[in-house]
Amino acid sequence: MENKDKFLMPAEWEKHSATWLAWPYDDITFPNRVAVIEQRYCEIIRALTESERVRLLILNEKTKMRVQKMMFDFVVNLNQVDFYIADYADVWIRDYGPIFLLSKNNSLAWVKTKYNGYGKAENPYYGVLLKDNDIFNNQILLDSPKFDLDMVLEGGSIEVDGKGNLITTEQCLLNPNRNPNLTKEQIENNLKKYFGVNNIIWLKKGLINDHTDGHIDDISRFVGTDKILTCYEEDSTDENYQILKENYEILKKLPFEIIKLPMPHMKYNNERKAPISYANFYIGNKVVLVPTFNDPNDEKAMAIIKSCFPDRNVVGLDCRDLIYGGGALHCITQQEPEF
Repeated sequence: MENKDKFLMPAEWEKHSATWLAWPYDDITFPNRVAVIEQRYCEIIRALTESERVRLLILNEKTKMRVQKMMFDFVVNLNQVDFYIADYADVWIRDYGPIFLLSKNNSLAWVKTKYNGYGKAENPYYGVLLKDNDIFNNQILLDSPKFDLDMVLEGGSIEVDGKGNLITTEQCLLNPNRNPNLTKEQIENNLKKYFGVNNIIWLKKGLINDHTDGHIDDISRFVGTDKILTCYEEDSTDENYQILKENYEILKKLPFEIIKLPMPHMKYNNERKAPISYANFYIGNKVVLVPTFNDPNDEKAMAIIKSCFPDRNVVGLDCRDLIYGGGALHCITQQEPEF
């Protein structure tokens, strides 16, 4: 086993060998929406496979055959897709899957954190998710070295620039439903030790109604080693206004260029405010996949993100159905860096 001190988590915009996803199937997560979500996955995979492999979790051989036919109809390059049969609960592979690292001599490793269903396992809806904690322990065994981090941490709760900086939120990582026996200093030490960072930026809270308790990938993202995109609500009557304003005030004191990203607005069928944002985009090798919501700010957000990635094709994907599961494009993807 190599020394984990030699490794760091690279930025998402660095070259990938693959993107990991898990195929949707659960009517609990996506009530009466699975068929639409499957089509969206085909669009995602088609866009990604133009410049990198996709490694896809799938339930069984029967589903695999059906999905292959569907992908063929969507003109997906199936030679670029690797299927992994596994008994997984849900699609949020960023949160329970491997967090990949690279060493200075360009070798690959990964961190296995603990996944506890967002600290809500007493709720049967989230309790089902607990089995996903073991998918990469006993079902899918990767060839690269594994570093076990004895701490609850979802991949969507951290954001890095590959140069020693990490952003997270107090609402999530300091939440008593995650690691009640760890102090802030102990959590910081773990982040530094396992992800190769030396500077941790703590924002306060995430979006209203976010079941993840403030995942950073819904509010602030590195788009360069000196540049951060952060969500900002212009409507002072909106529930997210003060939350995002406070985070912005923290960021603008730092030595980074801070770019405001407008907010979309959507309510679920029950009139509850949906925790949506454009920050939940995913950076592929030659494409940036951006969630859209048929909102007036869609085009403005796409243009801002395009300005940060002029060498990549920026593709908007309608995520109004996907958000019924509680997440969007970044939540369902996990990058595997090239080495």
